[in-house]
Amino acid sequence: MSMKKLLLLTLTLSTLYPPVAGLAQEKWDLRRCVDYAIANNISVKQADVQSRLAKLTLQQSEWTQIPTLIVGTNLGINSGNSLNQTNYTINNQTSFFNSYSAQSNVTLFNFQYVRNLVAANRLSWQAALTNSDKTKNDITLNVANAYLQVLLSIEQTEAALGQLHLSQNQLDITRKQVRAGSLPELNAAELEAQVAQDSAAYINTRGTIQLNILQLKAYMGMDMSVPFEVYTPPVEDIPVENIADLQPETVYALALVNYPLQKMDALQIAAARKNVAATKGAQYPSISLFGNVSTNFVNIKHTAYDLSPYVPVKIGNVGGTNAPVYDTTQLPYNVRQEVTPYFKQLQSFLAEQVGVSVNIPILNQRTYRTQYEKAKLNLRNQELQRDQDNLTLKQNIYQAYTAAITALQKFEANKISVAATQKSYDFAQKRYGVGMLNTIDLLTNQNNLNNARINLISSQFDYVFKMKVLEYYKGLGVKLTK
Repeated sequence: MSMKKLLLLTLTLSTLYPPVAGLAQEKWDLRRCVDYAIANNISVKQADVQSRLAKLTLQQSEWTQIPTLIVGTNLGINSGNSLNQTNYTINNQTSFFNSYSAQSNVTLFNFQYVRNLVAANRLSWQAALTNSDKTKNDITLNVANAYLQVLLSIEQTEAALGQLHLSQNQLDITRKQVRAGSLPELNAAELEAQVAQDSAAYINTRGTIQLNILQLKAYMGMDMSVPFEVYTPPVEDIPVENIADLQPETVYALALVNYPLQKMDALQIAAARKNVAATKGAQYPSISLFGNVSTNFVNIKHTAYDLSPYVPVKIGNVGGTNAPVYDTTQLPYNVRQEVTPYFKQLQSFLAEQVGVSVNIPILNQRTYRTQYEKAKLNLRNQELQRDQDNLTLKQNIYQAYTAAITALQKFEANKISVAATQKSYDFAQKRYGVGMLNTIDLLTNQNNLNNARINLISSQFDYVFKMKVLEYYKGLGVKLTK
């Protein structure tokens, strides 16, 4: 492939991976990326839903402390033998009935079962809120890491572009010398091969930018097709804490207090203790106050009649004289079949009941006892989980500190390497210009310099990220600007 075709291919592929600065008019800094991720990341939304579910559980348990009130009514048709409520006789007929009832119950005493359950649910809700904060912090750290990877790939792309320009300029100079007869054609061919390699490296780094941006968008919960451009602060301007202020024991002590996972463990242990107390109280008697009100109507007909005015009626004779004895009474007339009026029946059959009930669990298939034993084991499991989380946290902090120290040393070593390879390349270029060095040796020095620069950039970003992890554990958050 000719050099012209190669450069044309490079330009064509560059259109597939346009420069980051040309994707959007508005740039996204880390703070904006984090805010967007917290608002749109699915994991954060799921944690928020879990905290809302925990709050509903708390609210429902709080409502169990107030009296219950159930009001009901029945309406229907009865066919066959039924009790006539007016005269308490059995009648075989079809009738319409309607009844009303109201029931209320309130627990007076239950050995603190409900209150401990409410306290446990409140602590569980607070733990769910803390878990939501933990998820947000984890997303923040992931977004920061992805953001730094984008910045790193941009820096590497610029370094690769600089290397490509350097090789191209060197090729142009060599071609002139070849045409003048001062250098052989082989030198130009070797530099053409170098330009081809540098073009491929440049295109590869541009593709890496896009891949890293896609990863960042994934953490943010952003549509992959949305144009996106990051703000690229100079890496040397990113604020970094002094490593002396990030000693692992100091960071660990602060993390135990500030880190959301440790707060969540403490709340879950407290909730488990309350659950133990609640399940223990459920094994003891409970005392409740209850009340019922009921009434009913039925349209069964009964015999009704009107009474006449009082009239004298002979009831017997006086002994000896046989004189008649009279009494006054009312005589029935207008005998008929009718239904007692609706509201009159409701008033007549109104019944009220109030009392105290005592429930003593004696034999219940060991349900309450098993729940109590499970609650104690769950408490122990939460304590072990806390110990494991603390151990993992301490291990992570020590590993992060060691990694930060190593990254700093590597960064300083790469600084020296860049200075040394730059000096070597400068000498090689001068010797090449006067014909004292062949092209292969020049390219070797040039590639060494380019690799040293890329290693320096990578080690610098690696150091910054390792320090940001330590700052995160210390509770300082993640920031890339002062």
